[in-house]
Amino acid sequence: MAVLPATPAAAHGGAVLPAIQPRAETPTLYDDEAGGNADADDPAIWRNPADPDRSLVVATAKEGGLRVYDLDAHLVQSIAAPPAPGPDDAPGRFNNVDLVHGLRLTTGRADLAVTTDRGSDRLRIYRVDPAAPGRPLTDVTDPAAAPVFSADQAEINEERTAYGLATWTDRSTGRSYALVSRRERTTLALLELTPTASGRVGYRKVRTLDLPASFRLPDGTSWSPCAEPGELPQVEGMVVDPANGTLYAGQEDVGVWRLPADLTGTPRLVDKVREYGVAATYDEAADECVAGHDPGYGGARLSADVEGLTLLQESDGDGYLLASSQGDDTFAAYDRELGEDNEYEGGFRVTAASAALDGSEECDGAAVLNQPLGDRFPDGLLVVQDGHDTPGDGERAATGFKFVDLGDVKDALDD
Repeated sequence: MAVLPATPAAAHGGAVLPAIQPRAETPTLYDDEAGGNADADDPAIWRNPADPDRSLVVATAKEGGLRVYDLDAHLVQSIAAPPAPGPDDAPGRFNNVDLVHGLRLTTGRADLAVTTDRGSDRLRIYRVDPAAPGRPLTDVTDPAAAPVFSADQAEINEERTAYGLATWTDRSTGRSYALVSRRERTTLALLELTPTASGRVGYRKVRTLDLPASFRLPDGTSWSPCAEPGELPQVEGMVVDPANGTLYAGQEDVGVWRLPADLTGTPRLVDKVREYGVAATYDEAADECVAGHDPGYGGARLSADVEGLTLLQESDGDGYLLASSQGDDTFAAYDRELGEDNEYEGGFRVTAASAALDGSEECDGAAVLNQPLGDRFPDGLLVVQDGHDTPGDGERAATGFKFVDLGDVKDALDD
């Protein structure tokens, strides 16, 4: 839970950030009964190697399930989340999604879309079939797949379930994994994806790691981010650098961590949110945290929450780690190279292209692909969630996804 009031910022380190306009947007999702309780959250970009123009964006809509879009941001497929197992249980709620390429199944190698179903505390796994343009995703989840963190349905109903997600294929072994965070806890879990003899895909837990929940400040005091009683500072946005197996994890009210993707070794903070170290008190009536004195220990580029981590990879090993600074509607870019200690490289905003095509506010999730995607996005694509879409009816909770030409992003960061 971010400290309120938020600290608005039009600049990072005194420099005004460039504004980038999206090229397209998905149809608005509405988080109400009429809209199927659909709430946009996290995207992933699947490139069709045989026909890049027919590449896809797979995105979560929470209780609304999954959405699949083409490069014009038109809806291709909608997949419902599973129903609640019982009258007092939560329905499926798809939170984050990522891709695995070339997993060996009994039916042959396959690309997979993996999502966290926070409603059931499980992973859901879908095979991507480019030969089925109207129905490219097929559920291949092993029905025997167990909850990730919970012992039983009663514990699942407490909603401290699978939340953030990043996939990783270990180049030294060829094994593929999902790294999963736990809602309202600091726990990360490493799950190995395990194909079955029937062509389905399950998973097994390898190990877990708990990030800190409290922090020693330079003045010798201890600080924990403000939250509702019983909640710990959770992680959602995550991404793994495939070249070196480095996991970047966004602890929403703390900052961005760097650690080995196999969850061994010591985590290190790459950057902190501005609110780091700020004493705050939870106001139950207002359901928000009220900030006190700022001792000045926070960072200068991220306003809580940290969300939407994604990796812009370049062929020479360079590139950027991109992070959504949700509290001030900006994006921060860090050098991908560990030798540069993930140095801050700049930032940008995604702003309105027209009255009909708005920008991105309070971005939850983001995905980038630095490969040509046909005529529409020859320089690659950045997809960002928009937490406040601007439809005709402003009375409904509305979200969606914006498609941004990656060439515009690279130009902004190179300036």
